[in-house]
Amino acid sequence: MDSRPDLATVLISGMAAGERRAIARAITAVENDWAEGAALLRAVHSDLGRARVLGITGPPGAGKSTLVNALIGELRKQGKRVGVIAVDPSSPISGGAVLGDRIRMGDHTADEGVFIRSLASRGHLGGLCRSAARVVDVLDAAGFDVVIVETVGAGQSEVEIADIAHTRIVVCPPGLGDDIQAIKAGILEIADIFVVNKSDSPLADRTERELLAMLSLRAQASWVPPVVRTVATTGVGVKQLAEAIEAHHAQAGADFRAGALPRLKRVLASLAADELRARIVGRSSPELEALCEALRRGELDYREAALRAIDIVAADRE
Repeated sequence: MDSRPDLATVLISGMAAGERRAIARAITAVENDWAEGAALLRAVHSDLGRARVLGITGPPGAGKSTLVNALIGELRKQGKRVGVIAVDPSSPISGGAVLGDRIRMGDHTADEGVFIRSLASRGHLGGLCRSAARVVDVLDAAGFDVVIVETVGAGQSEVEIADIAHTRIVVCPPGLGDDIQAIKAGILEIADIFVVNKSDSPLADRTERELLAMLSLRAQASWVPPVVRTVATTGVGVKQLAEAIEAHHAQAGADFRAGALPRLKRVLASLAADELRARIVGRSSPELEALCEALRRGELDYREAALRAIDIVAADRE
């Protein structure tokens, strides 16, 4: 008899009791698409939606991990249990997370009210990874009040964070200059809050002015993203950041819930695309090889070939 659903029940019980080992094992199960992971998520689905999800993104070198470390401390002062998903670059050897972010959050590893997990991006270009949304659900089910998702820091492509985070925080290092224009069409436009970290730098004033100038060109909305200055290494401005997060939740929380269906459709489309990619790349069949040969000879265009590839892998499930 297959005991995996029973294991899911054991994990759920352990998560409810705050057992870190159960939480870690549940995350591993959903990250690796194990059957007990799917059973667990089905079982807890009706209890989800209690955690507040913060997405923290921005270009490499902005100090995101150090800022997350400081923000955890501020949230813990408020009595909140905090879960953290740090999406790291993948190791070229093992394929696992490099764990750099987790090291920089070492101040909280002994705190039972904090759970930090690094996930490997595994080549995913959206700044997240295909399992991130499911890991958020695990931490939500485990009773964490706040779940922080820190993206890998890939740059403009990190707009996927908009689909899973209630509050999107874009961290900008001083001296962005023309880079603000370069990434404006991407991560800057998803921001609910801007943070100029390392604001003790002489270049911080200019970066703040450029962000405010950019905001003046945005369409009018009920929420205007504030620009918060921080020095994450000393904690300066972190309390103000927490207050801005609370203010955004109070004003825009209903808007996020109202947009749930379109957002979930985008998440579903992304997961479906990842699943389809894995099946096409990992499949060896005469049909797919013939299709690739026809594409190479110019007998098909890419769109037609892609539609046929979908039909081939879909037929495997019939």
